[in-house]
Amino acid sequence: MRTAVVGAGGWGTALASLLTRKGHDVTLWSYEEDVARSINGEHRNVYLEGVTLPAGLRATPDLGAAVTDAEMVVSVSPSQFVRPVMARAAPHLRPDVLVVSASKGIELGTWRRMDEILADVLPASAARSFSALSGPSFAAEVAREMPTAVVVGSRVEEVAVRVQEAFQTGFFRVYTNTDVVGVELAGALKNVVALAAGMAAGIGFGHNTLAALITRGLAEITRLGLALGAERATFSGLAGMGDLVLTCTGSLSRNRTVGYRLGRGESLPEILADMTAVAEGVKTAEAVHELAARHGVEMPISEQVYAIVHEGRSPAQALRTLMLRDPKPEEWQ
Repeated sequence: MRTAVVGAGGWGTALASLLTRKGHDVTLWSYEEDVARSINGEHRNVYLEGVTLPAGLRATPDLGAAVTDAEMVVSVSPSQFVRPVMARAAPHLRPDVLVVSASKGIELGTWRRMDEILADVLPASAARSFSALSGPSFAAEVAREMPTAVVVGSRVEEVAVRVQEAFQTGFFRVYTNTDVVGVELAGALKNVVALAAGMAAGIGFGHNTLAALITRGLAEITRLGLALGAERATFSGLAGMGDLVLTCTGSLSRNRTVGYRLGRGESLPEILADMTAVAEGVKTAEAVHELAARHGVEMPISEQVYAIVHEGRSPAQALRTLMLRDPKPEEWQ
């Protein structure tokens, strides 16, 4: 299959490597010309350190050339850039292209998911063949072919099965799901809870605190998901619980790392200035704050993360606020 992967960060590069090794004819689009040269000349990418990429993987800074005649296009730009990038790609897409989103986030201002953004900017035929790839998967581990299980969500079962067949390998197992809303929201919202988990670790708290954050974080993610039309079961699966556990506990998690450094007392501007990759949870915290208010959904952990990231509240003060909330029954509604 002729495939274009749009976005040469760590995750896009890992997926491009996987697809190339499987035998697809892959072109990887990079916004940065030097990254494309490094991939083509040295088979390396600074965003995926220590990994040697397959010789058959080609990279280009020319977006039109990358996606022209592609049978499958994988969108992996940071969520806030998906709209402009894919709008530029749209005129070059073939009518029957298979579109896969592997970005996790919510667009600021419009508060739209990736499937909604792509429906706005792509031809109707391409939007109908949309699917979302999500689940617990660190780019570095996928690139090193460590066993991984993910989920592909599409409203059209045939599309989900085609994407499943395109990506599945002996180390990368793909399940299908028809709940696109749930798959998209779970992948975006877990990053906010991961910030909280990192903060707790940075302050010096232990496993009790982490277990509470993951469990109650899942509860509030599920509440918002149901309010937005998702299915409850999705949040118990790979896109929900699976990705939440990975992102809250794994040392490779960018969002957990940002939270950890906040918990240690560093400022957000200095943390972000020191990072080469995007921690989606920082932007998503603002989106969650807005969506929860619009839909009347109680999300205490996410609200405290928003207050820390965007209003300057200290992590210790936020934790105290959470712990001193009025006692109540355990609810999952």
